[in-house]
Amino acid sequence: MSFSDNSTMGQRAGQWDFSGKYTTEKRGRWTGLNIAAMVVGFVFFWPFGLVILYWILKGRDVRDLPAAMREKWTQVRGDGFSRSDNVVFNKYQQTQYDRIQEIKDEMASRAKRFSDFRADAKRRADEEEFNLFMANSPGRASE
Repeated sequence: MSFSDNSTMGQRAGQWDFSGKYTTEKRGRWTGLNIAAMVVGFVFFWPFGLVILYWILKGRDVRDLPAAMREKWTQVRGDGFSRSDNVVFNKYQQTQYDRIQEIKDEMASRAKRFSDFRADAKRRADEEEFNLFMANSPGRASE
């Protein structure tokens, strides 16, 4: 019985890993989709290609990569601030974040009102300019 026949008996063929150890762990999922994704990653932005290559070498499918990245991003980003085991401090921290959000909302509201004011002022200036033009128009004298 050859080494490859062991795979028919429920055992996977082993291989040497990067650290020089012999393992039966599956390394790399070299499917057409994974290879295509890696090539596209290298073409558009080479660090993406490296990430996809690492992902494939870990034996994972590229279709799992977006969900894993979202999960990792959520872990890193969290809910905006770190919580402690002190309830009073957490409440104080949340109050400060709420206050900052209120200030941001007020600034956005003021910016909108100012933009509306400028648009109205421009319309009034245009109207005044038009009225002046019409008052000084040579065709107006014949009426």
